[in-house]
Amino acid sequence: MTHTAHNKLVSFIWSIADDCLRDVYVSGKYRYIILPFVVLWRIDSLLEKTKDAVLEKVRYQREDAGQIELDPDGLRQASKYVFYNISPFILNF
Repeated sequence: MTHTAHNKLVSFIWSIADDCLRDVYVSGKYRYIILPFVVLWRIDSLLEKTKDAVLEKVRYQREDAGQIELDPDGLRQASKYVFYNISPFILNF
């Protein structure tokens, strides 16, 4: 990423903060909200490709196999990452 592209992205994120968080948070406290949500959004976007497979594995484990606790190894295998998301919701801005 070039320095110019980085600055554009930073400006875009702060403009969203000004539009959405003004009068809700003190401007100096934006970083406590912006950074965690950017990180969560990035993780969610990584998992988007395998979300259907993970949810199908959750459905299989709960309904077909009758498991009370989910098997994390099967979910990691379905997500193709060492982490997974079993929520049907997505972070969409």
